[in-house]
Amino acid sequence: MQTTQNKFEQFKLNRQLLNAVEEAGYTEPTPIQEQAIPLALAGQDILGIAQTGTGKTAAYTLPLLMRIKYAQGEHPRALILAPTRELAMQISEAITQLSKYTDIRTVVVFGGVGPKAQTDAIRKGVDIIVATPGRFMDLYFKEEIVVKHLNVMILDEADKMMDMGFMPQIRKLLEIIPTKRQNMLFSATFSEKVEKLSYEFLEFPTRIEVTPQATTAEMVSQSIYEVPNFRTKINLLTHLLRDEEAFNRVLVFTRSREVAGLVHQNLLERVVKEHELKVIHANKGQNTRTNSMEAFREGSVRVMVATDVVARGIDITEVSHVINFDVPLIYEDYVHRIGRTGRANHVGEAITFMTVADEYHIRKIENMIRMEIPRRELPEEVEVVATPHNERQDLLREIDNQKRKEDPTFLGAFHEKKKVFHKPSRPVGKGGQNRRNSSGRSKRR
Repeated sequence: MQTTQNKFEQFKLNRQLLNAVEEAGYTEPTPIQEQAIPLALAGQDILGIAQTGTGKTAAYTLPLLMRIKYAQGEHPRALILAPTRELAMQISEAITQLSKYTDIRTVVVFGGVGPKAQTDAIRKGVDIIVATPGRFMDLYFKEEIVVKHLNVMILDEADKMMDMGFMPQIRKLLEIIPTKRQNMLFSATFSEKVEKLSYEFLEFPTRIEVTPQATTAEMVSQSIYEVPNFRTKINLLTHLLRDEEAFNRVLVFTRSREVAGLVHQNLLERVVKEHELKVIHANKGQNTRTNSMEAFREGSVRVMVATDVVARGIDITEVSHVINFDVPLIYEDYVHRIGRTGRANHVGEAITFMTVADEYHIRKIENMIRMEIPRRELPEEVEVVATPHNERQDLLREIDNQKRKEDPTFLGAFHEKKKVFHKPSRPVGKGGQNRRNSSGRSKRR
């Protein structure tokens, strides 16, 4: 009888790791593990293009643990960088699980909480540090971390790190750590920024791409509702969430924490019980975010409203729906958002709400994922509210900006209004004054 243990024995891992792999319930290596583990064990630099949910954490963790083998000395020998606290914590948990039969010491460091507990753990001795770039550099400059023994460095979710502006910290880090080391870089997409970083960071890497770039999960059904405004979005979301049986574990993504708060408030008032609904974003404390995600993972929370802070790196199976209340402006984030559902061979559904100003971004996303996302008719039960004047002006202004981005010579409707307003020969009546106020012109200082 073929067992999980036998399938992973092909990598010649030691017995402690094989036992941990078997207990973790890994049935067979995923494609990224199949390709990356032998190369990493051989000491090669690796460039891995793989989405979350493909098993890439174990693909670099198992070879790393095999290389380190056991606790040694006081200072770290390996560093894993991640863009968010949530992903750093998830990686640390995976390492703890796979190293349970070894004495290897792992410490995770991230911002948003006081550094004392993290520095105390480092001072006791550490083999692997999992960190967000900012907190790692803070502790290094405070001389809490010694880097001269680092011989493995791994960047996970490199594309997100670029989007979040971590390049300066990473460049500083590359200046202070030993040049003789093994490097691994993993990214869901291979953007221009990531390509540039790979040239700086990797030495003759082997590239592994287990899925075509920016592909969306095959188990995810995608669709779009065209909605005119915020209030109609709320009405549609409320209507969908009334079906508790179908929408049993839902992630609702918004573009900003302000919108996340408004959505949370409206859902509480209209459709979702308080204990079934949580909201998380960058302003929430780390303990609140961790507890909320744990409750969502366990199923006691049915609806989670979130910004893109949780779009990557959180492994929660059986998410029934991802709802894009707002279309993401970083197009790769669309892939990561909808990748939260359809995991571990479960079918999932991704629904996106699109305003007229979002059509531009949706076209870009469709080009990136190489497919047209099906449109749906709004359900008859959903009340379509008239768009308030200020919101309509904001949408039109955004469309003008999009056209100007594509064609720098485009002047736009608002430009024309300003020209008319400034003509001294034409007095401005009441209607013109109203237009002036609503177009968002700045007040005199």
